[in-house]
Amino acid sequence: MAKLTLPPVELVRSGHSACPGCGPALAMRYLLKGTGERTVVSVPASCWTIIATGYPTTALRLPMIDTPIEATGASISGLRAALDALHMSDVQVVGFAGDGGTVDIGLQSLSGMLERRTDALYVMYDNEAYMNTGIQRSGSTPEGAWTTTTPVEGMARGKGEPKKDIMGIVLAHHPVYAATLNVAYPEDFLRKAQKAASLKGPRFFHVLAPCPPGWKFASDQTVQIGRLATDTGIFPLYEVENGKLRVTRKLGQLKPVRDYIKVQGRFGHLTDAEIDTVEHEVQASWAALLQREARP
Repeated sequence: MAKLTLPPVELVRSGHSACPGCGPALAMRYLLKGTGERTVVSVPASCWTIIATGYPTTALRLPMIDTPIEATGASISGLRAALDALHMSDVQVVGFAGDGGTVDIGLQSLSGMLERRTDALYVMYDNEAYMNTGIQRSGSTPEGAWTTTTPVEGMARGKGEPKKDIMGIVLAHHPVYAATLNVAYPEDFLRKAQKAASLKGPRFFHVLAPCPPGWKFASDQTVQIGRLATDTGIFPLYEVENGKLRVTRKLGQLKPVRDYIKVQGRFGHLTDAEIDTVEHEVQASWAALLQREARP
């Protein structure tokens, strides 16, 4: 019998309404395995409000509140204050928001939560578009990607702007702990979730959560594509604690970026020359990340 590498406890019920192969569903499962049953979750308007709150059931086996899309940071600050007033310091407060509700609509609220030094964990699950409302472009959509608001027709070549550097923005606020996570690497995910749960102060996770319908790939390829995102250098895994960066998945040599791009329909229009440009950018970004890790 295979040895279990993750806790068997399941705080996400089966039978929920997530799409087959849903990356955000995996993200919630792994996160709660790390934070445990003494957790309260704030979820703004997003795919996860549909997954979790279809009347009269909920997909979570713990308390959850549903908040406006822009209010995650504010809501978890309020939850923390209320729990502290009740002397319930052992309860983990988690905000679980999508990329649109974080890098765009909820950025001010996130900044306020970090600046106030709220003792809570803000999790951004990144499926790189507004998937719940029709696959519209977000600030976290990669450059060149097709969405319903960045079409590929005529002279249009998908999104024309680069992906917003949310980790750079968060780290400028000096959180206690921040990390990138990927649902395709559950052991790394669990270790970071447990570490975050052991700390006090503002914490932040940027979680890659592939979306089969939005990224245009088969629902059984979520883990494969997630692994390629990290192993090509598109989405490196690292953590920052007390200002010190550490890469948590070391790579001897990056896999070709085209291995990741070619299996997603949203990038099907990109030429070999355009993919080569992405390759050069990723190589430079990866080298810069390693240089930063090497700093004393």
